[in-house]
Amino acid sequence: MPTLSVTTIKINTDLKSRLDRLKIHPRETYNDVVSRLADMAGDEEPLSNNTLERIGAAIADLKAGRYVTAEEIDKELGL
Repeated sequence: MPTLSVTTIKINTDLKSRLDRLKIHPRETYNDVVSRLADMAGDEEPLSNNTLERIGAAIADLKAGRYVTAEEIDKELGL
């Protein structure tokens, strides 16, 4: 396993708040958020604004508890 090298960067509080909103789950690290953003920025076929909006809406639904689990779907379908 490669040695982990760590550095500190300064960001303003507004950017930190934006990064907080981009977390997939509360315990996701800023390193993971920034890495995901960097991967998207280097993607030859980045996501459209429409897709990003739909992803944002889906994340909001998840955070608000508006979802159905796989187990609930299986039960509904009698599986």
